[in-house]
Amino acid sequence: LKCVKQHLIPFRLSLEKLKVVSTRLRKDMIRGLGKHTHHRAAVKMLPTFVRATPDGTEKGDFLALDLGGTNFRVLHVRVMEEEQKMVKMDSQLCAIPQEIMLGTGEQLFDHIAACLSEFLDSQNLKGQTLPMGFTFSFPCEQKEIDKSILIRWTKGFNCSGVEGEDVVKLLKEAIHRRGDYDISSVAMVNDTVGTMMSCGYRDQTCEIGMIIGTGTNACYMEEMKNVKRVEGEDGQMCINTEWGGFGDDGSLEDILTEFDKVVDRTSINPGVHTFEKMISGMYLGEIVRLVLMKLTEKKLLFKGEVSEALRTKETFETKFISMIEDGLENAKKILTELGLTWDLVDARVVRLVCETISSRSARLCAAALATIVDRIRVNRGLPHLKTTVGVDGTVYKKHPKMQPSMHFLTPDCKIKFLVSEDGSGKGAAMVTAVAQRLALQSRLLEESDGEEDEEEKVRS
Repeated sequence: LKCVKQHLIPFRLSLEKLKVVSTRLRKDMIRGLGKHTHHRAAVKMLPTFVRATPDGTEKGDFLALDLGGTNFRVLHVRVMEEEQKMVKMDSQLCAIPQEIMLGTGEQLFDHIAACLSEFLDSQNLKGQTLPMGFTFSFPCEQKEIDKSILIRWTKGFNCSGVEGEDVVKLLKEAIHRRGDYDISSVAMVNDTVGTMMSCGYRDQTCEIGMIIGTGTNACYMEEMKNVKRVEGEDGQMCINTEWGGFGDDGSLEDILTEFDKVVDRTSINPGVHTFEKMISGMYLGEIVRLVLMKLTEKKLLFKGEVSEALRTKETFETKFISMIEDGLENAKKILTELGLTWDLVDARVVRLVCETISSRSARLCAAALATIVDRIRVNRGLPHLKTTVGVDGTVYKKHPKMQPSMHFLTPDCKIKFLVSEDGSGKGAAMVTAVAQRLALQSRLLEESDGEEDEEEKVRS
């Protein structure tokens, strides 16, 4: 066991090292926010044009559209002010056939508009013109709350005529081509922002959203005066950090292990999303597999005999990690399924490896989150901050190990975690609800200013 622990030392990050990581991220965040430095920043710090979190007065019926893969969802969400709750009235899952994923943009948005029409019919909502939250989980540059330019397709999509175009405009055009229904307004939503907003209705101290699932990302409420790329000094704006790219400029080189480097080299996007590859569900299982391979080759596991399954890329699924951590019985079952000949010591070693890798993921996430929490505290000039983080993603739900590290990394902050309910659906609806509330407040303010001007004229 001593020899095994020796091989795992590079994964064990001390509190001091985590503080160094946090300091580096803080510098990268400032670079990402800067008007002249953001284009070369590894952490992109994208403005979302979401200018407030819920205050509890939001109400009404909203639609949400969630497009992030081979299926998309349409939802009808009702926000009830009296009961302070958001209710999913109904939803529908629609498939996107391969030929549409690779066809024209017009075909894709016509297909979405047709499914939306079918859903509105089933809900008897055709007569109403409702606002919509649109979660579009592809790399975009957001220009306004209702204007978002697709940078590039990912996840197997390659529809022509969409890259470089405003996806809200394309959706609205498809709806108008049909002519059988309309929507009043569209708010573009990043899934991390949706996570924050869906928690923010239940707990109004929530101003950070975090996802640790297949990928990882976080957003938070930043002071407008620090968002140099958007006009205006007053109030706040939610920033989508895109922290998965942290380290893409080589700043995490000293904590990358040989296994991280192999995972990166053999991934579909080498050199990109360095931080995400150390943390998220898409990669953790593969890191464990590579470590088990190395230990077996060194004859420290399975009597030095590797099975065909263990030799094959991505056969050790990330979900195995939490299953093995839950008990040795699970470990024995999984090792047998992987065609390995094991004894009790082997099962214990495998569990130790899983604990080490998932613990590093949790501690790195804690360091990054501590950076954001402390930034909010300093921005507001507070000696102490009490805040809530809305969280989503399978990795977090199965490995809630972050909290102990958070305490040591942010002693001046008290942090509560709230697991999000459907950030990309209900959260998208809430972004729209808040945008409507702000628009209404702004109109009322203009009207009352206008009335004051009229009174002033009469008096003079």
